Amino acid sequence: MNALRNESQVLVIGSGIAGCSAALTLADKGCDVHLLVPSKGLDGGNSAMAQGGIVFSHDPEDQKSLQHDMFVAGHDYNSPEAVEFLAQKGCVAVQKILLDKLGVPFDKNASGGLDMTLEGGHAVPRIAHCADYTGKTIIEYMHRAVEKHPNITVLPDRSAINLVTTVHHAQALSYHYQLANHCVGVYAYNAATHDVELHLAEHTILATGGVGQVYLYSTNNPWATGSGISMAYRAGVRLANMEFVQFHPTGLFNHQQQIPLLTEALRGEGAHVINPRGERFVSRYDARGELAPRDIVSQAIVTEMLESGEDHMLLDCTGLDCDVTSRFPTVFESCMKMGIDMRRQPLPIVPVEHYFCGGILVDLRGRTTLDRLYAVGECSCTGIHGANRLASTSLLEALLWGASAALDAARRIQDEPLDKSVFAEIPEWRKMGDEHNDDPALIAQDWATIRNIMWNYVGIVRKESRLRRAFAELRDLSSHLHDFYRYTPLSQPLVHLYHGCQTAYLITQSALRNKHSLGCHYRR
Repeated sequence: MNALRNESQVLVIGSGIAGCSAALTLADKGCDVHLLVPSKGLDGGNSAMAQGGIVFSHDPEDQKSLQHDMFVAGHDYNSPEAVEFLAQKGCVAVQKILLDKLGVPFDKNASGGLDMTLEGGHAVPRIAHCADYTGKTIIEYMHRAVEKHPNITVLPDRSAINLVTTVHHAQALSYHYQLANHCVGVYAYNAATHDVELHLAEHTILATGGVGQVYLYSTNNPWATGSGISMAYRAGVRLANMEFVQFHPTGLFNHQQQIPLLTEALRGEGAHVINPRGERFVSRYDARGELAPRDIVSQAIVTEMLESGEDHMLLDCTGLDCDVTSRFPTVFESCMKMGIDMRRQPLPIVPVEHYFCGGILVDLRGRTTLDRLYAVGECSCTGIHGANRLASTSLLEALLWGASAALDAARRIQDEPLDKSVFAEIPEWRKMGDEHNDDPALIAQDWATIRNIMWNYVGIVRKESRLRRAFAELRDLSSHLHDFYRYTPLSQPLVHLYHGCQTAYLITQSALRNKHSLGCHYRR
């Protein structure tokens, strides 16, 4: 590597479960992997925030039941091939990677087997878990393995700006007339040196996570700006299902932008959603009550809030049959920090942006419509979620598709190697601006504008008039930011603001085009 120009066989962007699954699988195959992350270390992704667990269905009959539950939750808008792939191959990935290779200590039952819990939308208990910090435990074991692997180089403080493609960036005239287009890396901003680096690779895997930062209230981490989706769109990569944004019904209401999650498993164990008068109401909207899929419970809570004028509802956990301090230690600690003892009083809740069901369209190997570019995890659209995600399928999707993309890339390195002479045709980043006006107040205000627009107009309940207004305002802001981006020297906050605005615009555009209510795209 030199200061501004780096090469590897595979470039992985993101260090959540999807990115780590890909990196570890590639490294075990002998590939040279560079892992780019925007934070100062590997932590910082959404995976660590996943509380509930991961689907582990190894019985063939239950795998059929799981597929049925996914289609019901996804309103039959799912990809049948992707759903079958996850149901049949997911348990193999859990066994090989999490249990056999990493030794993740999932909770056990009295007979010594894995303790399976029930969550909303599932017909039977099939969720393996580590108390209520499953994602945190899995990611800790993965990060340890990544840091020790000699074939993985972790590059922190790097925020990807744009994909590098042969059609857009290769300087030789011959590439100008080629029909084929290949992704050969990214330009990335180094927050430590304030330089823009060129990272070249035979294959690039986007594992950049979700879009939560474009909403006023979200469970997501600060880097969830839709960066991978934004970059893919500008490179002409096909996106899908961009209107389907899942809101978790039970965020712990605290008036902050990042809201603690109250895991689905609480309702699986018997917690009830009530209004301030102490009345259960979700069963008025769906016979399954609190165990209905997330879109239905979220819409029920929002409708109740609008009709009553309340700014939150309540989750009553006082009657749970388990020791909440050991079964739900993360939730218990979050509540106690707010001065609430969940054993004795109901918890204030509000639906909160939680998961993005759309993204970069991929096949079962994680391949996108741009050759040598893969997408895995929340930034991708595999089709398994359809119009709404079934609880605890996201970690499994990330694990399985991360490994699947890695195996495909490793095979192609051997069988279909890239002619690396193209690397010499890719120029380093050309600095565009010298007006030092990246005032933090301006960036903060633009983020506030995006988040309020998305929350008020492109949230849980959508209307034509709201969507049109959001589209117009985001179009104007996007135009303003494009000029700002051209004339201002890059910074990490500016890069992520640009990605966030682009992503918000794309979500709104898709929501406006889709006139029909379906799943978590609910139009009145």
